[in-house]
Amino acid sequence: MDVAAASPNQRGQALSRRRLLQLAGFAGIGLAAAGACSTKPAAEPSAPPSPPMPSAAPPSTVTTVIETAPPAPVVAPAPAVVPASNLMLCRDAWQASAPRPGGTPHQLSSMTIHHTAVVLGANENAPRRLRQHQRYHQDTHGWIDIAYHLSVDRNGNIYELRDPQLVGDTATSYDPTGHFLVVCEGDFDQEEISEDQLNGAALAFAWAAEQYNIPTDRLAGHKDESGDTACPGASLYAHVTSGELQRRIDAILANGPVNLQKICGPEATAYVADIEAGIR
Repeated sequence: MDVAAASPNQRGQALSRRRLLQLAGFAGIGLAAAGACSTKPAAEPSAPPSPPMPSAAPPSTVTTVIETAPPAPVVAPAPAVVPASNLMLCRDAWQASAPRPGGTPHQLSSMTIHHTAVVLGANENAPRRLRQHQRYHQDTHGWIDIAYHLSVDRNGNIYELRDPQLVGDTATSYDPTGHFLVVCEGDFDQEEISEDQLNGAALAFAWAAEQYNIPTDRLAGHKDESGDTACPGASLYAHVTSGELQRRIDAILANGPVNLQKICGPEATAYVADIEAGIR
């Protein structure tokens, strides 16, 4: 139909049909873009060209934004507890004096950690310090032996001290009856506890927990039992209050029987000589 020759009513109908065709074309573009993964609009469908409509708004570009969930946080696995050594060095190896007669038998039911409150310095000093502690405990305090049951040096080496079947000693106000006592060599208000020493202490306590059927939640610091001491020092005590030391003990126990081998004789003596030479 010739739009110019048509009546006003016919021209209106023709324009309406063209308007509908244009709107349909625009809708097709929008639907094609919305269904695509790309933000680039799809090509227009082929259709007969229509005269431009001055009143029509230009087609808008539809952009699809695909939202994705943020990735789950990656949780690093807990580090394995690997003690530096699984050996317990005999008393003879660090040249301990014989215990004096006496002592009180007891049934072990809890575990307590101490420090010596003396700066260790180089780790090769550790065996000599044990001998000094023993002399002080026996000669000055009059105790039967060094006060604790096991000792751990900075490199995680474990030393046999007093017989665990006998009550330990303390110069503070708590009664150590029933307590298995581990002492870490050093002053942890002035020194930082090392990973090897912390793991050695965990191994010593895991061995005691297994040997004497002591629950690991019965672990405490000396200051928890006595209000007149700062023992075992801030750096070490932080691992008690946070539960980190117990976690390490539990991790060792979860791996099966605790492998802490007691060695004596020439092999143990040579091992301690290596410690004093700074080799171990």
